[in-house]
Amino acid sequence: MKILMVNKFLYSRGGCETYMLKLSEELKAKGHEIEFFGMYDEKNTVGNSENLYTTNMDFHSTGIARFFYPFKIIYSLEAFKKIGKVLDSFKPDIVHMNNINFQLTPSIIYAIKKRNIPLVQTVHDYQMICPNHLLYSLKETKPCERCINGSKLNCFKYGCIHGSKAKSLMGAIEAKLYSLLKTYKKVDLYICPSRFLEEKLLSADNLYIGKTFTIHNFIEKKPMPEKTDTEKPYVAFASRLSIEKGVDILAKAAKLLPEIPFIIAGNGPDDECLKNIPNVKMKGFLTGDELISLIANARVMILPSVWYENCPLNILETHSFGVPVITMNSGGMAELVEDGKTGLLINEPTPHNTAQAIKKCFEDEELYSVLKQNCEIRKDEIIEVGDYADILIQKYQQIIG
Repeated sequence: MKILMVNKFLYSRGGCETYMLKLSEELKAKGHEIEFFGMYDEKNTVGNSENLYTTNMDFHSTGIARFFYPFKIIYSLEAFKKIGKVLDSFKPDIVHMNNINFQLTPSIIYAIKKRNIPLVQTVHDYQMICPNHLLYSLKETKPCERCINGSKLNCFKYGCIHGSKAKSLMGAIEAKLYSLLKTYKKVDLYICPSRFLEEKLLSADNLYIGKTFTIHNFIEKKPMPEKTDTEKPYVAFASRLSIEKGVDILAKAAKLLPEIPFIIAGNGPDDECLKNIPNVKMKGFLTGDELISLIANARVMILPSVWYENCPLNILETHSFGVPVITMNSGGMAELVEDGKTGLLINEPTPHNTAQAIKKCFEDEELYSVLKQNCEIRKDEIIEVGDYADILIQKYQQIIG
């Protein structure tokens, strides 16, 4: 089978890119031919035989090119033409899209369907129903669903994209345009990493009915590292240090529990709130063995996100080491943690509730033993890339057929 993988970034940059690259490696190992289309970047690690990519767009640049971005992020004629040439040359049996908005734009959907090529998209965020992709208001610091069934101009009204009225207006226009055109109806199948996301799509527009399939993300299971006895039992946090990840709640909860150590891995714009707290140790951004050791040796992992996480990999990775997770009872998070069995779910995202959940995992040995045992049992159920690829190949074949 010939598969064209599409994503705006073609190098390891975040969770979406890791998904695409790992999945592509597995599909190649299973005998399929893969090429890639996306934006040019000197860091790109994959590509296509035509060597065609869209021009790099740096939204943080100060050059004159940035003044043309508002036109290019709504409909990219360049992307339409270039992917068309790649399609005509490679002649894929199916196209698998990932994140495309702004740098590639849904213009590529028209190029693909013009050639009657089957099209699948993995939905990594909420971009089709929320112009800022988060279902979260950074201005109000709370989940927001105004645009799901309401006007997309709410994005402009509340300055939802980076607090910028100009960017928010462009986001609202893009969302409204493709909603009116029913562009997303052209996609044959949407792969949803959570039931929560699937339900939000179905509630937003009936064009998604019969076009969704939910499967939790895969992970690469790692061997259990050696236990370390140098640390007291600690709470681990490994994620971006930003307000929507609940770092302010985490900081306040840590202050309420001065006797419990917290070890933080990550960086981000809101790291200041976690500094200068005696029982909080900040390790910075960790990868590889250091990150594995931090997770596997933790008493419990905490993910206090206040936005609707889709299918956070750090929950799956933590459970794969038999470690319980404390998280919020919302979004895709609530699907991955069974309350009282593989972790604890917090109904109201407050520092007090978060601290109480953590305290339970440190003081109630009977409860913790149950959580730990269940995590050990469930870790074998977490899907790996090989099985995930097999399921996906079946879906590809059904659509092609």
